Order: sequence, then structure tokens, then C-alpha cells
Amino acid sequence: MAAKRESGSGGGSILQFAPFQSSVDEGFWHRLSSLKLNKLGIDESPIPITGFYAPCSHLQVSNHLSLLTESLPSDSDEQSSTAEISRGSRNKCTVPGTLYNSNTLESFYTIDKQSLLKQEAKKIWEDIHSGKAVEDSTVLSRFLVISFADLKKWSFHYWFAFPALVLDPPATVVDLKPASLWFSSQEAESVSAACSDWRNSSLTADVPYFLLTIAPNSRATIRHLKDWEACEGDGQKLLFGFYDPCHLQNHPGWPLRNFLALILTRWKLKSVLFLCYRENRGFTDLGLSLVGEALITVPQGWGDHQCVPNTVGWELNKGRKVPRCISLAKSMDPTRLAISAADLNLKLMRWRQLPSLNLDILSSRKCLLLGAGTLGCQVARMLMAWGVRKITLLDNGRVAMSNPLRQSLYTLDDCLNGGDFKAMAAVKSLERIFPAVAAEGVVMAIPMPGHPVPCQEEDSVLDDCRRLTDLILSHDVIFLLTDTRESRWLPTLLCANTNKITITAALGFDSFLVMRHGPGPFSITHDVKTEAVNGLSADMDNLGLNNRDGGQRLGCYFCNDVVAPTDVIS
Repeated sequence: MAAKRESGSGGGSILQFAPFQSSVDEGFWHRLSSLKLNKLGIDESPIPITGFYAPCSHLQVSNHLSLLTESLPSDSDEQSSTAEISRGSRNKCTVPGTLYNSNTLESFYTIDKQSLLKQEAKKIWEDIHSGKAVEDSTVLSRFLVISFADLKKWSFHYWFAFPALVLDPPATVVDLKPASLWFSSQEAESVSAACSDWRNSSLTADVPYFLLTIAPNSRATIRHLKDWEACEGDGQKLLFGFYDPCHLQNHPGWPLRNFLALILTRWKLKSVLFLCYRENRGFTDLGLSLVGEALITVPQGWGDHQCVPNTVGWELNKGRKVPRCISLAKSMDPTRLAISAADLNLKLMRWRQLPSLNLDILSSRKCLLLGAGTLGCQVARMLMAWGVRKITLLDNGRVAMSNPLRQSLYTLDDCLNGGDFKAMAAVKSLERIFPAVAAEGVVMAIPMPGHPVPCQEEDSVLDDCRRLTDLILSHDVIFLLTDTRESRWLPTLLCANTNKITITAALGFDSFLVMRHGPGPFSITHDVKTEAVNGLSADMDNLGLNNRDGGQRLGCYFCNDVVAPTDVIS
């Protein structure tokens, strides 16, 4: 709200202005989040944005300067760095702005706000002197926003500033009254018609500053600011009009401040008749609109183009000079929140440590984990932490009472009633931890050399061999995480046969082993036909030391063995 009037020189009162009020649509924050994650990263460079406002349209409510989804540029690399805005809407007058988004809450609070305000004011001052403000009057309402987007909690801290050049000494106002009382009935009718035509034309509907002339015959005409010379003389009344977002009857809105600075600097006028144009339900309302006369004293040093006047404009929050904060967490789907937070962690690692990390490749790779015990649980969680979203766990065991202490995906409930299958319990746990994971559990035993197979189980074992082959063929990376050496033998052969990236991890009481085998670091993984392999001896020629393209292949877990492993369990 504006301050109480004070007495000024010349019998008038000091001209007080109702501050601009801001409003931010939820879509703006979603677009900013997407822009930061997919394009900006940790870049804190200023971002050009576009605000929107319109004349007051209600007797008791002022209009706000709003930020919408389209206020920001798209996060697509093909798009321009500035937002694509359609012009000509009567309810969306565009205003240029600048967004300064900080990477941390600390830098948001320590940013030099006065320096930023001065920078934006300098742009306005230069536009006034260069004549740009006459050609494109929207630059007079230029604004800035500082922000911090906490994408883990989906909370946004922000602060608007609407830079205004200070007249010192301040202007005084004489005879501020509703426009309906200032104009004669004939003039009021003509002014209403002229304003309606101006507002209904797609060429001028969103031009917020204009010249209003009234001829001796009461005919009103609205012109662009650049037509100033055509409006001088001829006994016409000349008023400087602007779209006023304020509804107050005793004070004009904030846009008049820089408008007076333009008038004084450009046309050297010290007495200015102004029209605060307002509407009611979309129609010109001269009862709500105001007309007044501003008396201006030229401030000291105002003629120096290099000397930018003092500036004010930081928006108050409930009367206090503090930023605003909005949280969108409650309005968002929890799964989406989890995905956003996880993606942010990954992108922070890429931005700060490993710019070459391709997160799209990680998220699209399918990983097969053979074994869902101590190693399988931990590897599954680490894969999710690194952005892998497609995980299959294979195990035929059940969760025992001793498992939850060592195996992080299980709880006591998984042990009850004989215990749940580990593969299925692990999948449920992964989905509880991160609902966006595409996890699958396979309950199956891995055929092992040295373990006798009864005649009645031969067909079942062969089916398991074929099923294991299909699983390896359908995944990109295979992890061997079982607890016996012989259970790794058949998967190792199948992975070598299909030239799959394979990682073995093994734990002993006093030792451990991590080993990668399969395609070498400079080779290209071949496309493998997905037809089922009918026999374990098919295509065994692939087990050579070189890939088909001649690239070197890594050794495997059993390279130095001369005999097949034996049963170590019994």
C-alpha cells in the first residue's frame, strides 16, 4: 500500500504510488525446474523472462504482474534462449524481465540486491535517453527476480524488484480525481470509445503507455508516444495515459513512476496531466480511472546521461523486506518428487565431477543381478543411486531370520511364515525405496557343475539353462553376485558366448574380488540375436580372445581354470 500523503510545494500533495504486486503461476516453477535440470545445470547466468499484466479490472482488487509457464524459454536446445511470446492480447501486456537463479540458498541470500537493482535501472535510464522507451514503452516497467530452486524439496525462494527512478525532490499531485469527474460528459463518451478501440485492436491492446488528446470539439484520440510532436499545440488537451494495475482511488499505480521520468527527460515537461486507465469487467471504467496533474521539479544532475538516478523497487512481503517462499511438494505426486530428487543428485554429480557421464545411457540399460543376498541387495541399491532404472534380480532362496541384519533390502516381516522368496521381496523393497524403478524378480536356481541332477529333474534343469540364456540375452549388463564359485560358471560361459559386459563380485571372510569381463573398453558390443539357444554348445566359437571386430576382449573369472568347478556346498 502507498504511504500517507504529505504536503508538498505548490499547494499539492506529494505524489505517492501503489507498488506493483507479483504473482507466480505454478507452471513457471515447473518450467524453471526443467530448464535447470536439462539445460542450465549450475550456470547462474541471467535468464531473460517475460512478465504479464493488465489494467485494473475490479473495484476492490489490483492486478498483479504475473509469471506464467511461457515467461521462460523452453529447455529444448533447438529453441531460442528467450521465451516465444505472442503479442496483441488485451489481458497479457508483456513486460521484459531478468531472472537471477542461484545454485544455493546461501548465495540467494547474499546476492548484492542493490547492485542488481541499479543494473536494471541503468537499462531503463539508457532506454529513456536512447529513445527506445518511446518506441517500445514496455521497457519502462522492466523488472527482475532473484530465486533459488530447491529441487529436492520442491520449494522455491524468490524476490521481485520493480526498479523505479526516484524524483528528488518528489513530484506533487494536484486535483487527483476520478476521470468521470474530470471530463465533460461529451469528452467522457469520446474517451471511452477511443480507449475501447485502442484496447480491442490487436496492434495496440498490449501497448501500456499512450497519448490521449481531446480536441476543442470534445473528440478524443489515442496515439503512440512516438507521435508526441503531432499532439502539441492546436488548443488540444493532452494527457499521458498508462495501464494502471492499481485499484486505489487515492493513488496511481507503480508504472507512472518511470513514465514521469521519461516525460521529464524526453520532453522537458514540468506539469503533466496523466490518466490512470482502469477497467471494470473488461470495459473502460472512467469512474475507477483517475486523472491528475503532476508537478515536477527537475532533480539535480538529472541532465547527466551517465549519472543514473537513485532507484527503489524491491517488493515487500507482508510489509517486510524479506523474500517469499513457496512449496509445491504437497501438490505433486510423490513418485514424481522422488524422480526429480534422484535426477537432481545425478546431474549434480555430472555437472561437478564427470561432465561426460551419459545419464540417458544409464537409465536405459537393463541390468541382471544373479543373486539377491548381501551383494545383490547392495548392488541393486547402488545401481538405482547411479540412475539405472531397469533391474532384474534372480534368486531361488527365501529370506531367513539372519538375513535382514546383512542384506539391506529385507526386514523381519520378510522372514515370517517360512520367509518370502528373496527375488520377490527385494523387488518390493526397491519399489518402496524408489517407486519409479522397473524391477523384476525371477525365482530360479542356476544349474551348477558338480551338483548331481536326478533323472526326474533333467528337463527342469535344461529349462532353467534355456531361461537363464534368455535372461542374459535380454539384458545389457550381468552381475554375478552368488555365494558359490560353481554357481558363477554357467553364467560366465553364457556371458562370454553372447559377449555381454559381466561384473563379478565375491566376498570372503577376509578378502573380496571385483572383476569385469566381457567386451574390452575399446570394443563395440555386438547386437545378439534374441532367439533362444537350443544347446549349451551353440556358438561356443565366440569364446575366443578377440571380438568379431578384432577388438580385444577381457578375461573372465574362470580363465585360469583347467577343470570345471566342483560342489563346494556339500
